[in-house]
Amino acid sequence: MKFPSPLIRAILIKRYKRFLADVELEDGTMMTVHCPNPGSMMGLKEPGSIVWISKASNPKRKLSHTLELINLPTPNDTLVGVNTNQANAIAEEAIVSGLLPEFGAFDTLRREVKYGENSRIDILLSSQHNEQTFNTYIEVKSVTLQRQNGLHEFPDGVTERGRKHLHELSNVTNNGDRAIMLYLIQRNDGDKFSFASDIDPLYCDAFDNASAQGVEAFAIRCKISSKEIVAEKMVEIIKPVTGPKL
Repeated sequence: MKFPSPLIRAILIKRYKRFLADVELEDGTMMTVHCPNPGSMMGLKEPGSIVWISKASNPKRKLSHTLELINLPTPNDTLVGVNTNQANAIAEEAIVSGLLPEFGAFDTLRREVKYGENSRIDILLSSQHNEQTFNTYIEVKSVTLQRQNGLHEFPDGVTERGRKHLHELSNVTNNGDRAIMLYLIQRNDGDKFSFASDIDPLYCDAFDNASAQGVEAFAIRCKISSKEIVAEKMVEIIKPVTGPKL
């Protein structure tokens, strides 16, 4: 997924009220930008961090710019994509390009399709065989948390909505369709993925229940620059790590 226009370098002053962030441009201009991330952004909101923002194409939008990337200093020295709204587009590109053959062949790909109890699935793959339709429901979650070197985690805060999605996917498998959780890691400084059981144990329990009912899970790491974010490599999913976090 290429950014439609060049990103603008700035310095993070603070992130607050979940969806707002104050930044300082290189010429000293202060600006409030949209922060499209409902999570806690743990480890990604240190004042003084270098960030990259995009300008909205809609001139009537209340906030003219959007927070896209945060540059973590050493030892990480990596870019992190914090705009969760980009995750579905990145996932779609990965599927269409053939980077996820585990998802199987499909005839059509649709986004934001209604299903379950007042829900929308992020990506729905459909195929026809012997006049029957086979569906694969894919829920995409953006991952940015890393507390131990090389280990990405989800979630970074309590997520009742995430538990609801797992419940909905479990119903999908009970109806004979395929259901997949795709954890899209918007950073490239790790090679493993797990669940933050200390942050939201109920989500971890919900995942275990969904997995027992046939919901599959994959984690894929992205390569990030100030010009684009592309899915790059599948990473191993491991059991939650217990003990103190670094």
